[in-house]
Amino acid sequence: MIDFGFTAVANLIPISLFNRIVHDDIMARKYLHVAVAYIPPLKVVDFTPLFIKNLSERLESGRLSLEGLSALADDDVVKKLDEVKGIGRWTAEMFLIFSLNRADIFPADDLVIMKAMQKEYAMRRLPGKGRMHAISRKWKPYRSIATIYLWRSVDGQKKPKRTEL
Repeated sequence: MIDFGFTAVANLIPISLFNRIVHDDIMARKYLHVAVAYIPPLKVVDFTPLFIKNLSERLESGRLSLEGLSALADDDVVKKLDEVKGIGRWTAEMFLIFSLNRADIFPADDLVIMKAMQKEYAMRRLPGKGRMHAISRKWKPYRSIATIYLWRSVDGQKKPKRTEL
């Protein structure tokens, strides 16, 4: 039997890998002040099957229970999932928002959230985590909902309907 949330976490792994590669590439361009033409194209090696296998082995052996995560505090869920190779903070936060329906999660490592906050708050540069967390404090305890609005503001979609939150 497939454990609760396995599909949700497994589907987030390739997205997380891509986000890390893109974010690292953008940060390299930003901090190294290298002309875009001189940065080699992204090299994507797909470790997704290996990471999903690692997740499966942890579930099978009982070292991890996704169903048991629902009883844990948000930070503890992040720590537990972060122990699985291929799952990092962003993946854990997406699991908290979309699978465990936690209302107060703010993914400060999410590049789209950075861009949305830059746009919405008319910032010249992408905000750092400290600035993002300072702004997001006023959204407590509904930062997950604010996050969805920020995503929608960048991708041009209409604001989410109540049933989508």
